[in-house]
Amino acid sequence: MSVANDARFWDRSSRDYAKSAIADEDGYNRTLERTRSLLNSDDRVLELGCGTGTTALRLAGGVRGYLATDFSSAMIAIAEEKHAAASTSGLEFRTATAETLGADVGWFNAVLGFNYLHLVRDLPSTLRCIHGLLAPNGLFISKTPCLGDMNPLIRLVLLPAMRLIGKAPYAGSFSTKELSLCIALAGFEVLMVENHAAKGNDRRPYIVARKR
Repeated sequence: MSVANDARFWDRSSRDYAKSAIADEDGYNRTLERTRSLLNSDDRVLELGCGTGTTALRLAGGVRGYLATDFSSAMIAIAEEKHAAASTSGLEFRTATAETLGADVGWFNAVLGFNYLHLVRDLPSTLRCIHGLLAPNGLFISKTPCLGDMNPLIRLVLLPAMRLIGKAPYAGSFSTKELSLCIALAGFEVLMVENHAAKGNDRRPYIVARKR
């Protein structure tokens, strides 16, 4: 499968995804509050993998500018529908990835990637692109599943089988330790690694890193 195939998977899944409930609402709200505490009112923020725009609509009102992107045009279409129903000043949605954003977007004070990094096919390259999009001392904030910390049957048997029959997209496998190292090697100082789960055995570390 290719990136284009991955995008088509999410295009097909977009309406069902939009209807799905957040599995851990308290943990999600904790992530939002933590992120708000790290952003300033005059910041320009980029969100990668914004899906149908739920997080963007909740965070954009607290900053100067917010560009929310996803490689699925169907996801962005739903996000724009939601934005039209509850307009937020300074918020823009765009079909794009870290790799396809041009120099015209300028620098961002913060780049957010929630449930994003495990879906990219070349993690080191994506992290370098994120580094290049950040202003000096800018923050990269991520929260993504670390399959390497999960039951081996999930990453070695279940996910490959689901991908084979078209029921799952590409998903990279790395541990929290491996992800933190990749972020550091891309030119970041990892400032904090937190767990925001309010229930269950969540393997999605919340990582904040500063551009060196």
